[in-house]
Amino acid sequence: MIEAQNLTKKYKKKLAVDDISFTVETGKVTGFLGPNGAGKSTTMRLMLGLDNGGGKTLFDGKRLADYAEPSKVVGILLEAKAFHPTRSARNHLKVLAAAGGIPESRVDEVLDVVGLSDVAKKGPGKFSLGMSQRLGIAAAILGKPKYLLLDEPANGLDPEGIHWLRKFLKDYADEGNAVFVSSHLLSEMSLMADNLVVIGKGKLITTGTVQSFIDAASGKSVFVRSGKLGALQKTLGASFTVSKHDNGLLVSDATTDQVGQIAFDAGLPLLELTSQSITLEDAFLEITADSQEYKTHNQSKKGGGQ
Repeated sequence: MIEAQNLTKKYKKKLAVDDISFTVETGKVTGFLGPNGAGKSTTMRLMLGLDNGGGKTLFDGKRLADYAEPSKVVGILLEAKAFHPTRSARNHLKVLAAAGGIPESRVDEVLDVVGLSDVAKKGPGKFSLGMSQRLGIAAAILGKPKYLLLDEPANGLDPEGIHWLRKFLKDYADEGNAVFVSSHLLSEMSLMADNLVVIGKGKLITTGTVQSFIDAASGKSVFVRSGKLGALQKTLGASFTVSKHDNGLLVSDATTDQVGQIAFDAGLPLLELTSQSITLEDAFLEITADSQEYKTHNQSKKGGGQ
């Protein structure tokens, strides 16, 4: 696994990354979330030894600099347009392959994987952002690394490209590798990620599974409708916090089994009984409300949001 230990970075008087520790498991896609200015990119650069700072990151127990062929250990995408603009896409990857001791035959393999075979002879200087992202991903997987660290790889991708990226990263992790990916597309992250690392204002907020993150933000609630809504509200109110919602009731900190049993015992017919869950975006906004670096005037008055 990847073990990030006590990562710290200070710029003059600003503590950009504040003693952050977490792990990234193999066989899993781990999403890296945080508001703008949270320190995500700086944290990734610290993990790779590209920024000076405190702490260390171990890849299978060793620092990345201790590996003779680091590109075969970790694949990196930190900047979408990190290439010579007039060198062809194929030649760009050939240079990286030669530098990393990777067979040249691998170049055409990865171009095919990311869907750029037809433009392999073109200079990426005129590539769209989405095509540049695909080229960056091709460079990241060139050495068949065990670990991928990708900073906002979905930026600029069209819906088909985002769908491809989601499947590709999940398949890559399923092969026993580990993927650590940041993104602002929270709806996609909810479909892609197994685990999450969430930071705000340089501090670690939480780690865990996607579902545990959502559960921690929302708690349990049930929506229920009945032909005898007033009686049901009074009955459920003896045990739970109940509020009117749409044409029914929202019962906080309850399960469908509990609500259904109480209604049955009271002889109250139910028309609808469903568990209520919030989205990853809702949970993210709730949990990071106090960690937003940049807020509008209305957000500041409300005390959170984005």
